Amino acid sequence: MSISAEDRARISAAVQTAEAQTSGEIVCVLARQSFDGTALPIFIAAVISLALPWLLVAATAMSVLQMLTLQFAVFIGAATLLCLPRVRVLLIPRAARRAIAHRAALEQFVIRGVAHTKDRAGILIFVSLAERYARIIADEGICARVPQSEWQGAVDALVAHMRDGHIADGYIAAIGACGRVLAKHFPSGQEKRDELRGRIYVL
Repeated sequence: MSISAEDRARISAAVQTAEAQTSGEIVCVLARQSFDGTALPIFIAAVISLALPWLLVAATAMSVLQMLTLQFAVFIGAATLLCLPRVRVLLIPRAARRAIAHRAALEQFVIRGVAHTKDRAGILIFVSLAERYARIIADEGICARVPQSEWQGAVDALVAHMRDGHIADGYIAAIGACGRVLAKHFPSGQEKRDELRGRIYVL
């Protein structure tokens, strides 16, 4: 999946429209993947290549040089395959993938300044594509008034569009839903300040 400059502009416009009705702030982050480790794929490739000579000794009459050459080729091939982003993600249990993505979302919440708005009324709409993870994280000012369950409708709309490959439409639907919730609990004041950039960050 990819997101075009036009889609980014549409998302930014949706954020601005939603924020016009509330004192809250909305930040969007799209991560292609949250897990970026290569240690596990390399370890698995090493185990496969180390086990190979034992199988070859028992099943073939190959020379030592041939075995070493094949062992090296198998290691390079296995490491290359297992380090592909989609394959690498599949090596991690689903619960661990979600935990990694959730940690990445919390990191982005801090990095993007959502936790530093004046009234602690910011939310992060976070998606990690490889881990198939979507989450809305609200700051403590919002959590004091809005239960986490109230964001589920926005998450459901986001995920539904994502399944069809419509990233921008998913974000726009979620932004609209979040904007309505924020407008209800945090209506726009006369001195509305735009503390965060109304855009989507792509990692």
